[in-house]
Amino acid sequence: MTKRTERERIFVFGASGHAKVVIDILERQGLYEIAFLVDDDPSLKGTRFYGHDIVGGKQELLNIKDQICGGIVAIGNNKARISVAKWLTDNQIDLVSAIHPSVQLGRGVTVAAGTVIMAGAIINSDSRVGRNSIVNTKASIDHDCTIGDGVHVAPGATLCGTVSIGDGTFVCAGVTIIPNLTIGRNALVGAGSTVIHDVYDRELVVGSPARRIKALEEP
Repeated sequence: MTKRTERERIFVFGASGHAKVVIDILERQGLYEIAFLVDDDPSLKGTRFYGHDIVGGKQELLNIKDQICGGIVAIGNNKARISVAKWLTDNQIDLVSAIHPSVQLGRGVTVAAGTVIMAGAIINSDSRVGRNSIVNTKASIDHDCTIGDGVHVAPGATLCGTVSIGDGTFVCAGVTIIPNLTIGRNALVGAGSTVIHDVYDRELVVGSPARRIKALEEP
């Protein structure tokens, strides 16, 4: 008879609609036990969210971090998620990933710590997804793509083969990016756009074909 092993205890940082999805993925994944939630909104301390206790914010987490093996940041906004993830890493708190059981990962795919891959997503052979990124519901990433750190690929987006997405970039819902393109760091690709040319760092592009609208401020 195989001995049953206990699941590692982790926390989820965030208590929002996005956090609901992350919690659901973790529960379906079955690798971890969610010990508690953390959120910097002081009004949430001592309440429950989606079946789990919110213990407080960063300071409360530091006081009890020896009770868990790691955690995940469940914040949809790239800038906020990257900031919290950096704080956790600076405080020697490990990050885990959440991958929905329905996700299809091809041969040679790597997914770094802190990243969330949501239901129905497809990531094909030899693609790489960086730290603290989101590949949202039914997004499709084809072979040999590179997704940087702190990226959000929104629901239904399609990345053809050998596309590179820079750190901190948001690819909105329903975007299509043709093969062999580079999307810069901290860029924003508007919903429904078809991208047929490279996109520079901190550039907003919209439309089909996508056109430059303006330069974005430093993150």
